[in-house]
Amino acid sequence: MKQEVNTLILGEIVKQKMPFGKYKDRLICDIPEYYLVWFKQKGFPKGKLGVMLETMYEIRINGLEYLLEPLKK
Repeated sequence: MKQEVNTLILGEIVKQKMPFGKYKDRLICDIPEYYLVWFKQKGFPKGKLGVMLETMYEIRINGLEYLLEPLKK
């Protein structure tokens, strides 16, 4: 189940747009690392958006962006 949830989250990260803030309407996967670091320091939003942002943060700091490439097509 956990693997399935992670796959769904990754699929949504490449399709979902940021609903507010400086990067409103930008895809979650395209949000700059410094903005994700800022969220890490201040606290990620609650709910699904927070999970997506925190997942993208982990992807960026660990250099795993290549995992998203096949999903962007």
